[in-house]
Amino acid sequence: MTMNTNVLRRKPDQAGSALMLTLVMSALALAILAGAMSWSASSTRMTYRSIQYSRSVAAAEAATQKVASQINQDFLNGGENLVMNSLNTYRQYRTPSSSDSSYWNTWEFDDGNGNIGQTYVQRAIASKYVVLDSTYAGLKGYVSTYTVVSHARDTASIQDVSAGVYQELQLASIPIFQFAMYSSGEMEISCGQPFDVTGRVHSNGKLYVEPDNALTFESSVTAVQAIVFARDPLDTRNPPSGTVTYVHPDQKAAPVAALTLPIGTTNTPTAIREIIEPAPAGEDPNSPLGRLRFHNQCDLVIVASDSGTTATSGRFNKFGTTIPTNELATFVTTANSFWDAREGKTVLPIDVNIGNLTAWSLTNTSLRSSLVGSNLTSVYVVDRRTLPASSLGAVRVYNGKQLPANGLTVATGRPLYVWGHYNQYNDANLGTTNTLTTRPASLVADAVTVLSFNWSDANSTNGVGSRAAQSTTVNAGLLTGSVDTTLGHYSGGMENFPRFLETWGSANVFTYNGSMIKMFPSLYATNVWGQANIYTPPKRNWAYDANFDDPMKLPPKTPSLLKVIRGRWATVPAGQNTAL
Repeated sequence: MTMNTNVLRRKPDQAGSALMLTLVMSALALAILAGAMSWSASSTRMTYRSIQYSRSVAAAEAATQKVASQINQDFLNGGENLVMNSLNTYRQYRTPSSSDSSYWNTWEFDDGNGNIGQTYVQRAIASKYVVLDSTYAGLKGYVSTYTVVSHARDTASIQDVSAGVYQELQLASIPIFQFAMYSSGEMEISCGQPFDVTGRVHSNGKLYVEPDNALTFESSVTAVQAIVFARDPLDTRNPPSGTVTYVHPDQKAAPVAALTLPIGTTNTPTAIREIIEPAPAGEDPNSPLGRLRFHNQCDLVIVASDSGTTATSGRFNKFGTTIPTNELATFVTTANSFWDAREGKTVLPIDVNIGNLTAWSLTNTSLRSSLVGSNLTSVYVVDRRTLPASSLGAVRVYNGKQLPANGLTVATGRPLYVWGHYNQYNDANLGTTNTLTTRPASLVADAVTVLSFNWSDANSTNGVGSRAAQSTTVNAGLLTGSVDTTLGHYSGGMENFPRFLETWGSANVFTYNGSMIKMFPSLYATNVWGQANIYTPPKRNWAYDANFDDPMKLPPKTPSLLKVIRGRWATVPAGQNTAL
């Protein structure tokens, strides 16, 4: 059998074409692979760079945050003076470092001006009195703006990627007498009568809204912890039975940031009380607390001791001007006494005749020469007398319808009694909310008790029915203490913040225009509210004094609450310290 085998033979040109096609396809594949690898490498580099940039932004922000945190702490503890005095420290020693975390070992920071290891910190806008636009919108304060800028790069990174962050901080000093009611701790508001609160209300703790009648808030209501319709857990009275109306419910807010005084690292209500105490020997008057003590700020310092009463000018000239005894006797006496039924003690007051003080301020040659021809605007009273336990040292102001032209603040670490009409020389405006003819005024003390102009020292030991009040007007900011609620003993709330010792009755009105600031627990006037035969309440005609919205009409030596407000944030190019 014969087998035929056919062999397929390609022509030479066909074999060459196949080889060429293979080579072309291989080249294309290699080109695509090379492109893909190049794209992948480029994409990886771009992704890495993006990640590294984000890391650098976060690191730069951490550097600005470290400075911002220190500025916040210093401002709240010592005011803007401490911040201004610490600028170089912020610039040179506040970048993240290995002492914070080993993560920062390879990071380098600069201030945008080529200074390695530094942060750019500058006061950009000097203090201006403006309307705030933060949580406390509508409040006014002295605001200074600071800018903080940092640039950061990781020196261990394959790519050298730097990023900068710009932050603005607004340091706000808010005069405290801008609230109808303010509390450095918890606040309680109850009422047995209809009660209309016309100004701002703020509690640095919890706010207990607990009316037994109609309670109306005409302005904003804020609290650091919460606003609750309930009594304090220690208050054993029946639950509140009244109603509450928020005229502007959108301005009711909790929780909000605290508003505090810059007295130091311990800012409790008990610590804050030190601002009304005399400065102890050896204390630096320029310390955070020393600067806020009324004793260190006032124009005139009166001291009552076992050996008599003296007075000098204030610390402004190192207490260097002595007031002649015969002049002092025209407006100060310690000869009187009366019974305080709430405290159960005989009060031995340092009585200050405000009308005579005002007249003396206009004509004396001793203090006026120290004040360069000006009227005094502030008095601080120290009680260093040795008194029996059955007695209570205190200050009492009376004949106070006419104050000095630029206003008057009277401050003491002891309880204070205000007797009769105060700060309204126009009789037509007594009993009204018209404060056009008043002077800037405040009363600062351990506690403030109002005695109507019908008060009689001789009748003070008689029963409450014999202590009959008559309608009285007081126009002044009150910065004082209270006795907090304890188990079974209600504090009396803000409706009883000014204390009373008389029978007022429904026909007699206590008219009050001002700002009530509950700052600390009372140290001397400590007996509880709610005892029998102490007083019957007046009809309350109370209003926030809108004069205090004008910085020129604030009471002399008004303390300021402090708040740091975060402003603009932006990234900035290398070598730049301003945001576009």
